Amino acid sequence: MSVVVTGATGQLGRLIVESLLRRGVPAGRIVALGRDTSRLADLADRGVEVRPADYADPDSLRSAFADAEQLMFVSGSEVGQRVPQHHHVIEAAREARVGLVVYTSIAHADTSDLLLAAEHRATEEELRASGLPYVLLRNSWYLENYTGQLAGYLAHGVAGSAGDGRVSAATRADYAEAAAEVLTTEGHAGRAYELGGEAFTMTELAAEVSRQSGQDVRYTDLPVPAYTDLLVAAGLPEPYAAILADADRGIAQGALYVPVEDLEKLLGRRPTGLAEAIRAAR
Repeated sequence: MSVVVTGATGQLGRLIVESLLRRGVPAGRIVALGRDTSRLADLADRGVEVRPADYADPDSLRSAFADAEQLMFVSGSEVGQRVPQHHHVIEAAREARVGLVVYTSIAHADTSDLLLAAEHRATEEELRASGLPYVLLRNSWYLENYTGQLAGYLAHGVAGSAGDGRVSAATRADYAEAAAEVLTTEGHAGRAYELGGEAFTMTELAAEVSRQSGQDVRYTDLPVPAYTDLLVAAGLPEPYAAILADADRGIAQGALYVPVEDLEKLLGRRPTGLAEAIRAAR
């Protein structure tokens, strides 16, 4: 019997595998899945079983889930394709009689009006209807969404459509550690965890970048269409830019704010904060 981790070639999936190993889960009990298994060769060298799997290929999922006791279901990255792809995952898990499915969703997926939330909500509903034991990890934003843009902030300032809304961002590593905690301890089945770190506004983000860099960095709030245009001008495809701008609209309305307690409880400590994340990324 094994712990199967989907999307192990992605950043979050890889971190979940690493967290499981650090917790003492035997490498031979972990199955890491990905479309390109050559990217998992180092895990295979450490004793982790590696299997090919593609959310768009039901046969690959059925083979990959064989003997799975637990399934760490990292949501797909192809926005617009996730409903049919996630259906394939849930069907394969049901056929394999997986003992527990842990799914990475989004904050307030059951009530959120974010464009990003619709596919997560549909997946949650299908999981509930499947009869499979499940846990919902409703992750808010990644801190890396911001720390990855430090050079741009220093050159151009911070821009967005988030107003004075607070976002409960946390690092991928903290979300991964929380997932590993759920996979390695009892009492989580049927739970929906709203996960996020200490919340901050975009003005506070700009102020912290200023404090650590010694430069004067300001936040400019824009209407959603103007922010969408700015993201397109920066090179993002228009559909993706629209999704990011809509997420900022949601932040302004509290859609990505969650209390820190759920994540703190799973971690057994305070999550990594904004200031620490910026220091680490500089």
